[in-house]
Amino acid sequence: MTKGSTFFGAIMLAAGTATALATPALAQDLTPVSYGTNWVAQAEHGGFYQSVADGTYAECGLDVTVVPGGPQVNNRALMLAGKIDFHMGGDLLQAFSAVKEGIPVVSVAAMFQKHPQVIIAHPGVAESFEDLKDLTLLIGDNGYQSFYQWMIKQYGFTEEQRQPYTFNPAPFLADEGVGMQGYLSSEPYLIEKEAGFTPDVFLIADAGYSTYATTIETMADTIETSPEVVQCFVDGSIKGWYNYLNGDNAEANALILEANPDMTQDKIDFAIMMLKSEGIVTSGDAETMGIGVITDAQVGDFYQKMVTAGVIEDGLDYKAAYSTEFVGKGVGMDLMQ
Repeated sequence: MTKGSTFFGAIMLAAGTATALATPALAQDLTPVSYGTNWVAQAEHGGFYQSVADGTYAECGLDVTVVPGGPQVNNRALMLAGKIDFHMGGDLLQAFSAVKEGIPVVSVAAMFQKHPQVIIAHPGVAESFEDLKDLTLLIGDNGYQSFYQWMIKQYGFTEEQRQPYTFNPAPFLADEGVGMQGYLSSEPYLIEKEAGFTPDVFLIADAGYSTYATTIETMADTIETSPEVVQCFVDGSIKGWYNYLNGDNAEANALILEANPDMTQDKIDFAIMMLKSEGIVTSGDAETMGIGVITDAQVGDFYQKMVTAGVIEDGLDYKAAYSTEFVGKGVGMDLMQ
């Protein structure tokens, strides 16, 4: 298959999924908006599904379609092609890369104040994050090129102790001297369920890896021509996350289960528990300024860390990668329990 046909196939798959997940036509005057996630439907996307399910988006005039991502879907490319309006960014490194490449993508909200990336160890092997330096670590190529470079520079981890992670936990399970990367709300649960023990989990955000995650990205032109749509979508998403974590999320979970046949309620329950207990969504500035907040201080801190680690070049106009215009206003804080 050619590169062009692959891209066309991704567009058609996303379009078909969008049709399947579109909300009923509530009224003719609602503005249709599409939001592409960066992976298949899961609890980590719950706030967006919540506002579709309970009508929060519709209350401010939007008919929102959530377009799931996945291994064969490049929703960011669809946004660049004008096929969808908003995209879920993974972290700030993607936003910085867009600036470097001259692509006018702007992060307008950050639903996760902490990145859910973790390092997993066998119980009792490591007492602290620095103790992980005594282990062989399974780190994938993307992680090696990003957060692991920061771990080397900041904490003295070495290239020699890193082994490529192929997303097969077997080497970790077989050897207590091995740790591995993971996602806070997934791998620890799978290990506990399949291997019968609860691993120790070290959140790299708590060690100082200060990027935001699960951002809302859109094109600079969308901000210029439709700021009211951007504000409505951001506000609706913020309220959705408050309601998903603190209220009745049954209908949102039903949408997630419908969109992802491989998802189960127990996985959803574990993910929600971890998102709440580790302050992934509501911690730091979000405690006083509301979910979704982006601050110059935190973005600048992360940028400097990435420059020091050699991940990002110095002199980049990194402030073009984000906007604080639409967040930090305390929207939805009355919904917090």
